[in-house]
Formats: sequence, C-alpha cells, structure tokens
Amino acid sequence: MMKKILFFALVLISTTNYSQELRLLRGAITENVVVNDSLKETFSLYLPSTFDVRKPWPIIFVFDLKGRGKASVSMMVNAAEKEGYILASSDNVNDSLSISENVLIANRMFNASINIVPVAKDRTYTAGFGSGAMFASILPTFIKEIKGVVSIGASVGNIEILNSKQTFQFIGIVNRSDYSFRNMLDTQQILNKMKFPNELLVFDDDRILPDIKTIASAFRILTLTSMAKGDVQRNDSLIADSYQQFMTKANIFASSEKPILANYLLSDIEKVFNPLVELDSLKISQKSLRRSNSYKKANRNQNSYFLKESFLKEDYSYYLEEDIISYNYANLGWWNYQMEDLAKLDKSAVLYERQMSSRLRGYINALISDNIDFISADKEVDLEALNLLYMIKTITDPSDYAPYLKVISTSSKMEDYGTALFYLEELLKNGYTDKSELYELENTALFRITPEFNMLVEKYLRDARYEIIEQ
Repeated sequence: MMKKILFFALVLISTTNYSQELRLLRGAITENVVVNDSLKETFSLYLPSTFDVRKPWPIIFVFDLKGRGKASVSMMVNAAEKEGYILASSDNVNDSLSISENVLIANRMFNASINIVPVAKDRTYTAGFGSGAMFASILPTFIKEIKGVVSIGASVGNIEILNSKQTFQFIGIVNRSDYSFRNMLDTQQILNKMKFPNELLVFDDDRILPDIKTIASAFRILTLTSMAKGDVQRNDSLIADSYQQFMTKANIFASSEKPILANYLLSDIEKVFNPLVELDSLKISQKSLRRSNSYKKANRNQNSYFLKESFLKEDYSYYLEEDIISYNYANLGWWNYQMEDLAKLDKSAVLYERQMSSRLRGYINALISDNIDFISADKEVDLEALNLLYMIKTITDPSDYAPYLKVISTSSKMEDYGTALFYLEELLKNGYTDKSELYELENTALFRITPEFNMLVEKYLRDARYEIIEQ
C-alpha cells in the first residue's frame, strides 16, 4: 500500500514502482515525473491546491503530439484548479510515432498516474488541442477506463471505430472562426444519431483557442454528468448554480444578437441537465428562440456562407491537386489573389464573412500541410512538387518562416539559386533574424558562400559571415 504524507505545498509519495520518494507540488506543475525506473518516459502532473490524498480525484490526461507535457497542462491549469481536477500530460507521445506506439505510451502514463495519486473510479478523462485532441478521442476505444474526452478544435479522430456499446462523453470546444467548426458540427449530428453522449461548446473570439471559463465549463459538464450517473454524490447547490450560470450565458448570447450561439448552448444545457433538474422553462425558451426572426435570419445567413465556403473549398482542393500534378508555378499568382480576397473579407463588417475567411485560411493551410506530409513520406520524394507546396504556403501563411526556409533549402539542393535568392529576400523582408540558423540551413553550403547571399544578409541583418568581394 502506498504511503502518502502531505505537508505545506508538497506531497511526498513512496510507492513500490519507484526506487525513490516522489515530491509532487500542490497548486503547481511537477515536471519530469518518471513513468517507472526501467523507462525514460516522463510526464507532467498538476495537483489542485486543495488536493488531499484521503479522497479520490478525477483526472484528465492532456495530449500534445509534440510531447510538450508541461505546455499542454499549463493551458488547462486554471480550469483544473477551479473545478478540482488532476492533470497529467506525457512528454513522449509524438506524431512521428505510430498510433499503437502512442497508445502504449499513454497507457503506461495512465498506470503510473493511478499508482501515484488516488484517482476516482469512472472519472478518468482525456483532452487535447487539435491533433492532440483527435488522439485523445481515439484512446477510449483502446482503454475502456476513459469515460470522457474534452476536444478543443478537433472532431472525433475516427468515427468508424466508435462503438455504441462502449460509449464515452465527447465534449467539443470550438471557435466559429476555426476551420474545424463545420466538421465538428457535422460530427455532432452523427453522434446524436448514434445516441452517443456529446456536447459542443461554440464561441466567438479573436483568439481561436477558448478562454479559461469555457474550458472550465467543459470540466463542470463532466462533473455534472458524473452526478447524473451516480459516480459523484449529488450536490443540489452546485447543480443549481451551474444551471444558472449556463442559462445566464445563453441569455447574454441571445441579447447580444448571437441567437445561434444561444441555441447551441441551450441544446447542451438540455443534454447535461435533463437527468438532474426540471427543464420545462428551458424548452419553452428554446422554442421561442428558434421561432424568433433574429434566429431565423442568423441561421439563413450562416448557412448561406457555409454553402459559399463549400464551393471555395472545392476550388482550393481542385487547383492544389492540379498544380502539384503539373508543377504549375504559373498559378502562384492565383493563390496570391485568393489570399487577397480573404484579406478583404477579414475587414468585412459582416461577422459571418470574417469567420468564413478565417476558416478558409485554416482549411487551405491544413490541406497544404497534409500534401506536404504525404509527398515527404514517399520513398522517392518529388522535390519539385514539394517545393511548389512550400512556395504556396509562403503565400497562404506568410508569417510562418519555415516554408521560406524549406524553399531556400530545396531550391539550393536543385541548384536553382535564383529561386533560393528570391525567397531568402522575402524571408528577410518578413522580419526573420535567426542568422545562425540561416548559415546552417541544409543543402545551402554552396549557396551561402555566394556574394548575392551574403549581400542580402548584410543588407537586412548586418555582418555577413563571408566576405563580400566586389567584382
């Protein structure tokens, strides 16, 4: 049996899985917690400031497919503190590994966490952002102890593997400007038909990621669902306060001319609170909202932009495929024109146009990235097609320096120094300043000793590494 002693802000834990005593922080993140003595795998662990070893706690395993354990936990710490959840995140899951390898890493972290802290039965969950969220939603199929998923900016990783006899609660969180928004709406309809427990918290914001309150709302829903199932003792005060908070937010949406957001939230409230409280007044409010002219008009407008968005996405997909097949460098101007159009929509007074623009930009960048990954994985990499994709990416996402560097590197490898020089100047114009990275860039040994290369470095960054000899 584990011996656990609490003092000040530290939890000292002695367990048979570890050769040494563990020191875990309360109200802070403990980094580099070792999975076991025989493996180099580690994870970050967060214990709420009210953590007490004498009672079991709900735990959420947060996933980031770059192995950034502390960073991913940090994004949910405030919500976990507010709602009373332990957080854990692996430093070793990575998108370079296979799904099966990542599942095994996740499972070892689960077992280690359960051996370290008292975890409440039937209150084990996963969460993540983007690709990490998609992985988090796959895990319940392999690990039946997982009872719910909080997915930020991503739909279920694979609908086809879901089993209606082995359900889990899926809580999606998404900004209407996120390119995943429509996919998550479609996924919700599928989950509803499958009678799969799910909610979708939708918000509008300049930031794509949700604020602390929205993430905390998702955690609160997990708690309320546990009460409805009988896994947590019923707390009528918490239920009443939560209901009031959700209804107040729905009313704010409705009064601030966001009736669609109000409707989304009312639907979630009905799902969450139906087993807990009487909902006659809510159903009346929902019917009234859906019959209102403001809701009907907003719904028509949003659907109209959805349709326009679908046509544009088809264009992007078609022309990208054609450009790759034919190495159509001449079409770079067309991509530039499309981005200029989206830039105009960004300044539109119409909310739905601004949101559509953001979603389309996210979609095309994701589409390009998928094609880059696909071509890069081929045994015989098509350098010309790959280079064209990186060129397009400099147009669709000009603030990202990586595609410029890739074009410079790939063009140099193909001895196309004119193209490499052009993209070097575009990179430097955009504010790039990492001179050491530039002089160590792969495939550029011959390019970076040319006078033209060093003249540009001297012009924008000063102090070129190689002497410029005037002819």
